[in-house]
Amino acid sequence: MNEHTQEYLRAEARLDAIGFALVARLEGGMRDFPHDISERLKVARLRAVERRKLTVRQMAPAVVRSGTTAALTSGDDDGGVWRRWVAVVPLLALAAGLLAISIVQSDNRVNELAEIDAALLTDDLPPAAYADPGFVQFVKWSRDHGQ
Repeated sequence: MNEHTQEYLRAEARLDAIGFALVARLEGGMRDFPHDISERLKVARLRAVERRKLTVRQMAPAVVRSGTTAALTSGDDDGGVWRRWVAVVPLLALAAGLLAISIVQSDNRVNELAEIDAALLTDDLPPAAYADPGFVQFVKWSRDHGQ
């Protein structure tokens, strides 16, 4: 058991001790009530304590260990399917964003190549100029500087 779990259990024990002290105080004060009223109060108190125990069990965090890693879960299983879908939504948004970036970059690259091809086809150059390794940089520079 790790330190956080032990601290959580100590806090729960302190709350239980306070609850038991409160119950003892209430039972001590019930001696002055008629029997039927004290029985109804006792039943109501037991129901309240049982509800609190159920609530604590449902909301208590659970530490799940797997090798050297640990995950803190909420402890309740209500809405499990919805929680999984909510967890998947950011991943889907990330994948859609990456796909959109890829498409835009691909389109930009195709447009750049089309502009270079158009510049090559409309310009009067000897065939040897097309084989020059610096020719693409020259065309880009000419296009950027308006020449």
